[in-house]
Amino acid sequence: MDENTSSVLKLTWFDKIFKPQVITLANGHQTIRRRSRTPLILALVLAAIVLSFRMTEFNFAAIARNFDKLLDLFFKLFHPKWSYFSKVVGPLVDTVKMSILGTLIGCLVGLPVAILASSNINKNAVVVSAFRFILALIRTIPTLVIALVFALIYGLGTFAGTLAIALFTFGIVAKMLYESIEVIDMGPFEAMEALGADKFQAFWSACMPQILPVYLSHSLYCFEMNVRASAILGYVGAGGLGIMINERIGWRDYNGLGMVLLMLFVVVVAIEFFSEYLRKKLS
Repeated sequence: MDENTSSVLKLTWFDKIFKPQVITLANGHQTIRRRSRTPLILALVLAAIVLSFRMTEFNFAAIARNFDKLLDLFFKLFHPKWSYFSKVVGPLVDTVKMSILGTLIGCLVGLPVAILASSNINKNAVVVSAFRFILALIRTIPTLVIALVFALIYGLGTFAGTLAIALFTFGIVAKMLYESIEVIDMGPFEAMEALGADKFQAFWSACMPQILPVYLSHSLYCFEMNVRASAILGYVGAGGLGIMINERIGWRDYNGLGMVLLMLFVVVVAIEFFSEYLRKKLS
């Protein structure tokens, strides 16, 4: 096979994969069918995976060598120290209280901000953009960083953790809620305004019944997340189970850590079942 024939074959292979294909129909007309981009996408994904393995120095051999240590750790975690139960109750209650109060504050503050950030309710584009920028900024900051800042300002303890949870909940609920407000039926709202009602009266009477189930569902979802998040806020001094988890890991007391995680698991599952029951009632 000479060089010219080889180049023609290579060009034909390239054409078959990447270039559009001209198809002649039965009536004599021609149409163009675009080639699939699947090979190109697969090649890019494969290249990204290989590059990620090299950059992170991921090593399957290291996982295999230390697999026995992983099994030993799980064995200790699944054999909790039952005598440690009484010491876990107090921090666990603090964690739940932080979650409840922080979620309540964040959801209450998030409602009026969501209204102001909704373009179909608030026609001032500058105000809408400003509130959306603030919400986006809050959501980009990790909860641990927020808790650390509040712990430095207000001191160590559950107060800083509650404020961190409230700010995190505020950002999430306000974002999800203003997106829900923007897709509601605006007919009743406009009719109320035409009858002489102000924006607050029109929104409360016409829009609030439409978004109330969604608002409560978002609040319950955030409460579930906050119970998990508040369990680790103690790492930065914000109270709750995080301090105890950090201590048990530092002392290599994995049996005691298993007791802490077991109680947290029971509480989280109970809250999820309760939230699911409330969601069914709301729907």
